[in-house]
Amino acid sequence: MYIIGENIHIISEKVKEALKARDAKFFQELAVKQVEAGAQALDINLGPRKADGLEVFPWMVETIQAVVDVPLSFDSTNLAGIEAGLKKITKAQPIINSTSAEPERLEKVPLVAKQYNTRLIALTMGKSGIPVASDERVNIAIESLIPRMVEIGFPMTDLIIDPLVLTVSGCQQYCPHLLEAVRTLPVAWDPSPAISVGLSNVSNAVPNENRPLINRVYLAMLMGVGLNMMIANPLDPEQNEVIRVIETRDANTPVGGLYLKIADRIAAMEEPQLDDVDMNDPEQAAIWKTVQILLNKVIYAEGYLSQ
Repeated sequence: MYIIGENIHIISEKVKEALKARDAKFFQELAVKQVEAGAQALDINLGPRKADGLEVFPWMVETIQAVVDVPLSFDSTNLAGIEAGLKKITKAQPIINSTSAEPERLEKVPLVAKQYNTRLIALTMGKSGIPVASDERVNIAIESLIPRMVEIGFPMTDLIIDPLVLTVSGCQQYCPHLLEAVRTLPVAWDPSPAISVGLSNVSNAVPNENRPLINRVYLAMLMGVGLNMMIANPLDPEQNEVIRVIETRDANTPVGGLYLKIADRIAAMEEPQLDDVDMNDPEQAAIWKTVQILLNKVIYAEGYLSQ
């Protein structure tokens, strides 16, 4: 699993404070921690930064490049700021996160990505917003995103399609659609672009104590449909253990065996079965309840684990 570390994100109060203070040590330590935990690239989400983007993005690049060698992913709508940051890249091939199928962005962002030899994350989102059905997301990729890349000669090997994870809180009926989009997209074009998702989006607006479990269970399901790249938190050891268990097919523990069974069932286009679970084990029971939520079999509620 190729993990793009998500932790340098303006939504974090600590990141906001450190950015305001231009605290280079904070960002360098956070970058090193993520890479040491397994991140193979780092997402830098600083928001639009309309007032100071031309200064902030280059500063951040120089700060982080001083301590790590991995690709940096520019997560912003500020294209001028991104370009200023790209001019300071001296190490690994960077990533622009992201374009969409909205005409203005699809016109401009891929050209910048090509000019600076970056990889490009392209969202299956048009001017009318995020489609919910899997086939609609796939259609945006094959009818708008990929043809634009072909038109400008952008390398398909540098394209990353993100079919957009929606939160289980309020959008749970669409969680299964994302699985099918991830399953379908690799065979929708030859050669196939890479596929990535923002994993933690599935647990947005969920109580903090439940978020890691929801993320891990959805991860097992997504790995079942072939996901091998994601923007996620590399500092979650239990998440990393789920990855290890599924990649190495290690069923030596009951919980590990259950995660592997979930991935295998989804891979076979089957639903996980109650017979796969020891409901006397609280951890397995919690995983099973989360599976039912993510498959839209049981209505999500904040206290669903206690029901």
